[in-house]
Amino acid sequence: MGRNHLVKGTVLGFDFGTMRIGIAVGETEMQTAHPLETINSPMTDVRFQRIAALIAEWKPAALIVGLPTHADGGEDDATSLSQRFGQRLHGRFHLPVYWVDERWTSVVAEHLLTEAHVFGRKRKQVSDQIAAQAILQTFFDASEELPSLK
Repeated sequence: MGRNHLVKGTVLGFDFGTMRIGIAVGETEMQTAHPLETINSPMTDVRFQRIAALIAEWKPAALIVGLPTHADGGEDDATSLSQRFGQRLHGRFHLPVYWVDERWTSVVAEHLLTEAHVFGRKRKQVSDQIAAQAILQTFFDASEELPSLK
């Protein structure tokens, strides 16, 4: 069945990138996730101001961060940057942070956008949000204990 009993309520999912952060919102009871927005700024202060506003609005029980790795599961520079981002989220907002393997979320996001006939400039604007949505869906489907900061 794969129901994740770690968290109850609303969660925010993050597809972290150095230039953009895709964000999705989900509900654990219904196990549904929806794209929310993309923060288009490399500036940490701008990013965290917007994230603070979203946390105030949605009041999530937890934050879910995609953890990029190589296809074989090995870590790279993006892995450590995402871990640092998750640690900052935890430190600033005092919410549990769970990491989800995001190796295939970009592939899923591209497939969903193609099925929805979203191309060109619009595709670039929403692809990070759709990847964050796929990260949340992976979290909902997980049955094992996920790495976390609590």
